[in-house]
Amino acid sequence: MTGKKYHHGDLRAALLAAAEAELAERGVEGFSLRSVAKRAGVSHAAPAHHFTDAGGLLTALAAEGFRRFLDTQGAREAQAAPDPRAQLLAAGLGYVDFALARPALFRLMFGSDRAEFADPELSAASEAAYFHLVGQVRALGGNDTDAAAVWSVAHGLADLMAAGRLKPLQALPPEARDAAVAGILLRSFPPKNG
Repeated sequence: MTGKKYHHGDLRAALLAAAEAELAERGVEGFSLRSVAKRAGVSHAAPAHHFTDAGGLLTALAAEGFRRFLDTQGAREAQAAPDPRAQLLAAGLGYVDFALARPALFRLMFGSDRAEFADPELSAASEAAYFHLVGQVRALGGNDTDAAAVWSVAHGLADLMAAGRLKPLQALPPEARDAAVAGILLRSFPPKNG
């Protein structure tokens, strides 16, 4: 039985899953490698072999978070019309979806200094998310200032909703909430050409 306790087919993935659960339950302030190891059913030293320390694990988790963030946006985009405006709107709805589904991970990615953004993996993952936005805004004829406006509105909505601060909006049925969020997001979009 001890083989089962210390053996995982993919220890890195098991530790990242345990780390996300730990983060969701205890927040970044209460996060510890020992608790992550216990959740994953491995020795307390096992996480250090993959991530060195808690900061390394949180950095890897933030990088994974950005990949999931793009996947969540992509799921919304796949259901939207192929035109650039609909795709950008879908990405904004995906932004909010991600924050509501994973608020602790969202805060780690966008509001914590525990993740090391100079890390190549995290830097690449966060830049991919940013340049996805920039590409969508440029497809509408917008510029970097327009991208900043869209990002600010989408992030502000996502953060406020994840924190439970927009109760009237959050109390709406899902379709009505999406329509309201879409209406707010559209206000930040570059004007239509012509």
